[in-house]
Amino acid sequence: MGKISLDEIVAKVDDIPGFSDVILRVMRLTEDPDSTAEDIQNVLVQDQGLTVKVLRLANSAHYGFARRIDTISQATILLGFQAIRSIVLAASCSPMLKKEMEGYGLAPGELWRHSQAVAITAKEVARASRKGHPEQAYTAGLLHDIGKIILNHYMKNNYKFVLLKMEQDQSSFLEAEEAVLGFNHSQLGQRIGDKWSLPPDLVEAIANHHQPKEENNDLTAIIHVADALVMMMGIGLGVDGLAYELSPLALERLQLTEKQLEKIMDKAVDLFSDQESFLL
Repeated sequence: MGKISLDEIVAKVDDIPGFSDVILRVMRLTEDPDSTAEDIQNVLVQDQGLTVKVLRLANSAHYGFARRIDTISQATILLGFQAIRSIVLAASCSPMLKKEMEGYGLAPGELWRHSQAVAITAKEVARASRKGHPEQAYTAGLLHDIGKIILNHYMKNNYKFVLLKMEQDQSSFLEAEEAVLGFNHSQLGQRIGDKWSLPPDLVEAIANHHQPKEENNDLTAIIHVADALVMMMGIGLGVDGLAYELSPLALERLQLTEKQLEKIMDKAVDLFSDQESFLL
């Protein structure tokens, strides 16, 4: 069982294909208050595949727009810059997240389904709790397990040892992962988020979504609750979905009642039934 350090893995992350120039330019435009919907359309149409994916997501149930959206500029005007940013990010991340994650017991496409389901649910949790921006919650939900994509390669050889450790110690997957590897996928996700210069709030949510602490931000609590609800619904469980507990600390921070959680789950189930959200 060869050991590899967290620093060594982070150093190798340059080998992972980053975002294309088109995606990076769209991200910059959505942050520039002087940009127009036409500016965004002019950049996005340079990538036809991405344009098709963005329009498919813009027309999916979780954006809930009454009439059909046919162009990128129309989508930008109707849904707003933040929503376009989220949609472009989802469309560009889907190939990475669709791969088989043998190290986590996830079939091809399962991590994508889970990440997209957490993103959609996080948006509803943000709305219900009135904490944080729904689109920021969506992005954090989408990227919360980014560490798994990178760590999967190393986990394949250590998978059986992690399962054995869970059984022996009656511990969570995260604890067993850390005991065997010396770190866990959330810590790796945090380091990758820093390396990719993601916003600090987002990096904090990625790092602590399994076990929110008192000092963590609202976004961390939102992602934790969304992740736990999606696990309860059985989407993308894998091995670390076993023994996943909902943190009372996160619920208290968001001041969500049991009734509100049930409503969020009902809404999420309705949104998940629209396959357009997942067929990217």
